[in-house]
Amino acid sequence: MSDLPSIALLCIVTLSCLSILLFHLVTGVPPMPSSAAVITDVIDLLRQANLPPRPKIYELGSGWGSLAIALARAFPDAEIHGFELSPLPFLFARLRTRGIRNLSIHWGDFFRQDVSDADAITCYLMIRPMPKVGAFLDSMLRPGTAVVSLTFWFRDRRVDASRNGAGLRGAAALYYWPAEKT
Repeated sequence: MSDLPSIALLCIVTLSCLSILLFHLVTGVPPMPSSAAVITDVIDLLRQANLPPRPKIYELGSGWGSLAIALARAFPDAEIHGFELSPLPFLFARLRTRGIRNLSIHWGDFFRQDVSDADAITCYLMIRPMPKVGAFLDSMLRPGTAVVSLTFWFRDRRVDASRNGAGLRGAAALYYWPAEKT
């Protein structure tokens, strides 16, 4: 009987790991936290984008919520919406973002969302989904919408501005959609 709490904890940890692995296999994107330096670059690029006074910013794949929280703090008059498909990071992000009035984290596939009213989009994904994300943005966004991508850029699009952070993870690129194809 004394082993029951240990077994329950082991089951919870195992199911959590399997959930993250399964959704990584489905989406091709592991839930990666954004570093403080990268977050600063994203915020700087969005400020450079001259967003309207009360912008609507969507984060595609909000993971554990780090970037969404930083965006909500940096743009207190903005309406921030994060989308996360993987249940464990989603729940963790929801817990972390309780009480932040201008931030909503939604569970679901961002490809099934209407983001046509966006003033800005941010994404920190992997290279595999980027062509599909580009096509999704082509079908959704108004001309001139700011899009900031972290590390994994839209390789077939012209970058309007960038920040080159240290190391492999860290470069951020700003595009104005529909970004010119190269």
